[in-house]
Amino acid sequence: IMYFFVERLGDICLSLRYVPSAGKLTVVILEAKNLKKMDVGGLSDPYAKIHLMQNGKRLKKKKTTTKKHTLNPYYNESFSFEVACEQIEIAVTVLDYDKIGKNDAIGKVLLGNNSTGTEQCHWEDMLANPRRPIAQWHSLKLEDEIDALISNKK
Repeated sequence: IMYFFVERLGDICLSLRYVPSAGKLTVVILEAKNLKKMDVGGLSDPYAKIHLMQNGKRLKKKKTTTKKHTLNPYYNESFSFEVACEQIEIAVTVLDYDKIGKNDAIGKVLLGNNSTGTEQCHWEDMLANPRRPIAQWHSLKLEDEIDALISNKK
């Protein structure tokens, strides 16, 4: 018998706000919780990276500060993008900052046209409520899973 279990990578809470008249999308990375342990000591130094995407291409990149030694970081950091919102996606990756070697991705979410599940609902809520910030929790998914989703749309 094969057992498949979904590894819990953690959850991220973010707020989306779109102002159509200004063509402005504001993403607030609020907090994350229950992040997967990435360091030997059982903690991580997490930060979040936001990519603004269009047709699978990265247009802009922004990132939060790094929070030291925590699996439940609080950010409350706001990022604005000028966009025509219909054809874009936002990919948010939570990574563990590492002084030596490369920063490991803990997990990722995709919001926008081609997203699914709670991410899709969140995006639709944002579009349905212009100028209002809408906050929601999302479960992080494996980076490869999300990247495959993005590359399939090209």
